[in-house]
Amino acid sequence: MTHPLLPVLRQARLVPVVRTSTAALAERACLWLREAGCTIVEITLTIPDAIPLIRTLAAEPGLIVGAGTVPDAATAEACLHAGARFLVTPWVDPAVIHAARQAGAAALPGALTPTEVRAALAAGADAVKIFPANSAGGPAHIKALCSVFPGVAFCPTGGVDATTLPAYLAAGAAFVGIGGKLVDEATLVAGDKAAILAAARAVMAA
Repeated sequence: MTHPLLPVLRQARLVPVVRTSTAALAERACLWLREAGCTIVEITLTIPDAIPLIRTLAAEPGLIVGAGTVPDAATAEACLHAGARFLVTPWVDPAVIHAARQAGAAALPGALTPTEVRAALAAGADAVKIFPANSAGGPAHIKALCSVFPGVAFCPTGGVDATTLPAYLAAGAAFVGIGGKLVDEATLVAGDKAAILAAARAVMAA
């Protein structure tokens, strides 16, 4: 059965992956992205004080917040309690997937090879993050995976930007994750809101 969040992710076509050195910069990025029209954000657990930030952002009307780089089941539980609607990992961790499913959240574990994709699906993945997508072959890699896993929702992440997004979707990706190409820390530090808005709108229009 398809998780009810998947059609929303497919329609959005992208998940901004926010990975900054401080929670304040991450919050700034998320609010600016929302102003540009993005309604979904992934807050990576590499951000200091990421879980309180997830709680703050989850209270924002119309914003769907997920947690990324979730290291273990205990942290997954904390993220879910804070309001995370989906959990993302760069690897397959059945305990994190189980925590998401128990809470009614979507599980997006990471994989690269067919063996890893199969392990993710066996553990209960709702969608599979393909990471790092660009260095693994880009859209051609996604097309190859789709040929042996028809119907699986793949989310390529890593090196994806506005110029390559259409090719990934054409290759069969359900949606993509975009991090540094969309949420540039130097731009955030400089307070260049216009640049972040322009980058977000360029991706959404791609």
